[in-house]
Order: sequence, then structure tokens, then C-alpha cells
Amino acid sequence: MSKPADIAPSNEAAGILLAGSAYAIWGVFPLYWDMLSVVPPIELAIHRMLWCAIFAVLVTGARRRLRTVWNIVCTRRLISALALSGTLIAINWTIYIWSVAKAQLVEASLGYYITPLLSIGLGVVMLGEKLSRFRMAALLLGAVAVGVLTARLGHIPWIALSLALSFGFYGYVRKLTPVDALDGLTIETGLLFPLSLVAVSFWAWTGTGAFPSVHLSIDALLLLAGPVTAIPLAMFAAGARRVRMTTLGFLQYLSPTITLLVATVLLHESFTPTDAAAFGCVWVALVLVGLEGPVSRSVARQEA
Repeated sequence: MSKPADIAPSNEAAGILLAGSAYAIWGVFPLYWDMLSVVPPIELAIHRMLWCAIFAVLVTGARRRLRTVWNIVCTRRLISALALSGTLIAINWTIYIWSVAKAQLVEASLGYYITPLLSIGLGVVMLGEKLSRFRMAALLLGAVAVGVLTARLGHIPWIALSLALSFGFYGYVRKLTPVDALDGLTIETGLLFPLSLVAVSFWAWTGTGAFPSVHLSIDALLLLAGPVTAIPLAMFAAGARRVRMTTLGFLQYLSPTITLLVATVLLHESFTPTDAAAFGCVWVALVLVGLEGPVSRSVARQEA
């Protein structure tokens, strides 16, 4: 497999567009899940897995890729990697939906701000990408932000860290798994399908679940959770394979920025001075990462 430095510029440009669009869509997702606030978070996460799996299989069939997907399933190395990435994204979905239901979106958005810094760390440790002084300072500022938030909460900000770790490692695993974006998503959600089908069927049979509902709008929103989930995730997976981990890390600021605005402006969550200090550390860290390229090029021209 090609090293990250060998990615063609045209491929990286396409990757930036795909991943960036996915992040923008994810930024406004809280508004969608907020419309389903009557559904318990765990149940909503399981519905998301179920309908996403069904939608992905239908699209894969329409693409005439079912045989290809089966061949991937029969390849031990690939199915193991996709089982891991599927588990990571299921954890991420559940925690995120829980944060929306419990009005903890500000902390969740901090988690997605930390994710780019984690991606930088993964690129250095796992892929051998270089760590400049700018990026070292950025990582240290990210650690300070976690410390500040921990002091305010009185405990480790587990929502932020869990979201950062689960999605950061998901991106890493998917980047290194040579599988088509939608094929991979079909397998990831397909592995979760039996459990989610049993759970939803049990709730429907006993009348203890949200589906089917007396409100058709709730049923429609649950069913649409499939395509609403699958489309940006496939875009992200396709983009992740075309860009460097460090570039992917920098792009990730789009989603938490939009989510933070949604949380504070539209959903009216509080944003304290301590929150501002924690976010400020992360924002400065991201600025340092953004300045690294221009500064390095300026120094190279002066030394030439």
C-alpha cells in the first residue's frame, strides 16, 4: 500500500471535498436526532444501525457489488478490520446520540475538536508521519484543554474523550483497509444487523419500543436514519482513503464548529468561561497546525 506521502494531489483534492462535506453534514446532525428525542438514546442508536444496514445492502445490490462484498467477508484480514471499525462506529453513534439526549453537545463538540489532534498523533505514531514543533505544541494544547474541562466537571470528560478515541481510531482503521467505501459500510453495519434486528423486533413485539409509533413522523424519521447515516459515512470513508491522516485531522474542525453553534444558538446549551478556555486551547492548536505549512514554505524560500 502507498505511503501517505505518495497520495496524488488530484486524489487528495477529491478526498478533501468528500470528507469535508461529510463533516459539514455531521455538524447539523444534532437537529435530526433532537427531533427523535422521544426515543431512548440506546434504542435510537440501534434503529440507526438497523436501517443503515438495510439501506447499505439495497444500494450495494443496485451497484451489483454483492459478490464483491461476499468476497471481502471471506477474507479474514479484511473482515477482522471491518468488524473492528464497525464496533468503533457503533460506540461512537451511541455516545453521540446520548449526548444529544442529555444536552451535552458542548462537550461532544469538544470531543470532535480533540479528534483532529488525535488523528495527528496517530499519523505520527502509527504511520510514521513527521511531528513538527507546531504539531507538538498543538498536541500539548489539546492535553491542556482536556485538563481544563476535567477541572470544571470534577471528573474526566468521558463523552469528549470517548467520541475522540472511537472516531479517531475508526478513521485510522478505515484508512488502512483497502475496501470500497460503501462496501465497507455495508459489511460494518451488516455485522451489527442481527443484534439490531432482534432488539427492534423484540421491542415491536412487546410494544415497549418506539417503532412502530402512533406518529407516522417518528416512524419516517427512524427509517430515514438509514440513508441519513450511510451517505455521509460513505463520503467520509471514501475521503479518508484519499488524504493524509494529518490533512484528515485538520478537516475535522468543520463538524464540531457547526455542532457547537447548533448546541449554543439553536438548542440553548450553556457555554461557560471555563468551556471557552478549553475550546480556546484547541482552537489555538488548530491554528498552529494550519500555520505550519505556510511558515515552513516561507523558511524554505529564505534558505534557498
